[in-house]
Amino acid sequence: MIHGITEHMEILGSDGGLVGRVDKVEGDRIKLTKDSDPHHAGHHHTLPLSAVQSTEGGKLTLQMTASEALSKLQKQMG
Repeated sequence: MIHGITEHMEILGSDGGLVGRVDKVEGDRIKLTKDSDPHHAGHHHTLPLSAVQSTEGGKLTLQMTASEALSKLQKQMG
């Protein structure tokens, strides 16, 4: 599913809600830009590639709503 995922692509939930923007793909995870941090602390967070439903029109859509995705974000250590 890495094919079609580009830097700064919008990440949307299945409900169309904005989750954040792609920084890059690292292994089996999507790293979000620091300004996507829901707590405004400037940290990178990640989501699993397995959560991706589709990439189309410059947007990445997840298999879950935006609120579900935001609750599953993992803070990247390091």
